[in-house]
Order: sequence, then C-alpha cells, then structure tokens
Amino acid sequence: SGLDPAQPYFQGTPTEVRLDKSDADFVDIIHTDSAPTIPNLGFGITPAIGHIDFYPNGGEQMPGCGKNPVSQIVDLDGIWEGTRDFVACNHLRSYKYYSDSIIYPNGFLGYPCASYDLFQSGKCFPCPQEGCPNMGHYADKFKGKFTEEFIKLYLNTGEARDFPLWRYKVTVTLSGKSKVKGYVNVALYGSDGNTKQHQITKGTLKPDNTYTAYIDAEVNVGKVTKVKFLWNNNWINPTFPKLGASTITVESGQNG
Repeated sequence: SGLDPAQPYFQGTPTEVRLDKSDADFVDIIHTDSAPTIPNLGFGITPAIGHIDFYPNGGEQMPGCGKNPVSQIVDLDGIWEGTRDFVACNHLRSYKYYSDSIIYPNGFLGYPCASYDLFQSGKCFPCPQEGCPNMGHYADKFKGKFTEEFIKLYLNTGEARDFPLWRYKVTVTLSGKSKVKGYVNVALYGSDGNTKQHQITKGTLKPDNTYTAYIDAEVNVGKVTKVKFLWNNNWINPTFPKLGASTITVESGQNG
C-alpha cells in the first residue's frame, strides 16, 4: 500500500527507483497531495502507478486542510502533531484515511472513473457490477479483479475523523401550485443510522420539476426506512406558498 508516494525526485523516474505495480503481486495507492510541487507544494506523485490508484477528493486538496493555521496547529492532538499537519496536511491525510479504513471495512468505496469531475457530476455512479474497491486496508479484496492497465478510483471523504462518506443519488420531484425561490433539503433515515440534512437544490423551485443531487453522507444508512423532506424560501411570503415532494428516489452507490 502506497500512502501518497513521494513526488519530488521520483515522479517520471524509472520504475527501479520508485514504487510501481511491478514491486508486488498487488500494489494499491492513495494519492492525497498530487498537485504540482511548484507552485502548489504537492508532495505526492500524480500518475497512476499501482494496480489500483485511489484519488480521494480528486487527489490534490483534502477537505479540512484549508483550515486556519492557528486552529490547526493548536490541535486536539497537541502542538507538535498540529504543526506537522499544517505543513503537510494533504500529504499526511493518506495515513489517516488508511487507519480509519481498518475500522470501516465497508467504507471508502472508490468509484472507477476517468476523472474527478466526471465522478462529481455522477457519471460513474453507481458502482459497477463487480463492486467498488475499498480504499485502504481492505483494498486487496480486489486483487486480480481488474484487467486494465491502470485503474483510477475516486471518492470523497469528510473533513475530520471519522473520514468515510457513503454516496447516494437523491432525486426529488416537487408538487405544489406555484413556483418559489428557495432550497430543498433531504435527510435519510435507515436501518443502520440517519444522515444530517443535505441540500438537493437551491434557486427557483418549480412544481412537477425533478431535481437530482449526489450526496456524500457521513453514515451508511443501510436499508432506507424514511426520508425527511424540507424546503425553505428564506423569507416570509404573505401568500404562504406550499410545496411538497410527489416522489423521492434514493439510490445507494454501493449496490445500485
């Protein structure tokens, strides 16, 4: 397992001097800091070099790493770890994701996709029939399952522990008499837990229109038992418009 293998002096070098898929029967890579070293100070290698390569959050900028440096340096983990994390926060996320992955055998699903933008727009959803590999400790369950030369896998993570997120596609068809401006939020309830509210759309809300969003939930809800639908127009409207949802469809990325 390569935890954000180093970029400076290694990227573009022969396979003898850097980590490569020829080094073991199964090489899995987590890229967390693969922005160019100059000008972005990326410490991690960019190209796919393993049997499977995970690019959490796109592989360059990790959520939670853009925090105010003072709050990060005086961190819960103490000043030394906080200072070190501030200097190389993205780079060090790789081992934090890995250690979290040990506790979450069904978390950190990596979706095979050509690019992070395509993944974000939902083009590579849900997981293929053979399933999605788990980034980190359980990646080797997928040893030998891919025949292509290089596999790039994308996923999103949380800003802080616990890092894994579970991806859902939520489709809402609105009902009502008149269009209003505002936003629609949905929370999922399931056999294994409930999510917080996630925004599905904002702007002009038209009855009979359908809105779709891909949400990365902090909980694997299991079997969905209930969906909470909320809308708000942010201001007091004397006509008291009413808006509902005629249908809500929830699709789990894990198994479609």
